[in-house]
This record gives sequence, C-alpha cells and structure tokens, in this order.
Amino acid sequence: MTATRPPHSMAKRSIAISGHRTSVSLEQAFWEELKRLAEAERCTVNELVTRIDRERQGNLSSAIRVHILTRLKERTA
Repeated sequence: MTATRPPHSMAKRSIAISGHRTSVSLEQAFWEELKRLAEAERCTVNELVTRIDRERQGNLSSAIRVHILTRLKERTA
C-alpha cells in the first residue's frame, strides 16, 4: 500500500524547460492541479511549465502557483 502525500507537503520535482533541467518545489496539491491543467490543455506538465516560464515575473514556483490560481478562478467565474 502506498501512502498518499498530504496536500500541503512540499515535493521537489525535476522539470525540463526548453531542454534545460531544473527542479521546482511545490506543495503536493499544486502538483496535482498542474497535472490536471496539463491534461485539460492536452500537453505535458513540462510543456505547460515552459509556457508559464516564458510569461513569468519572479520565481518559477510562484509563477506556477499564480497560473494555477488564475485558471481555477477563470473556471469558477
């Protein structure tokens, strides 16, 4: 049996952005939503993060969180 990570636990993952590997730390809940958004947009998490990276101001983890929040707000509007 595998244990599920709590939504607030931090997880560091390796991501390829434009062919360059980097690590990103996000809470588990954000990783799960990022995966859902990528699936909905029919792209990979790496492709979605690459798009977020191109548009960001500030650090990548924060930009990902803001992107997710923006999409969730759009969904509920």
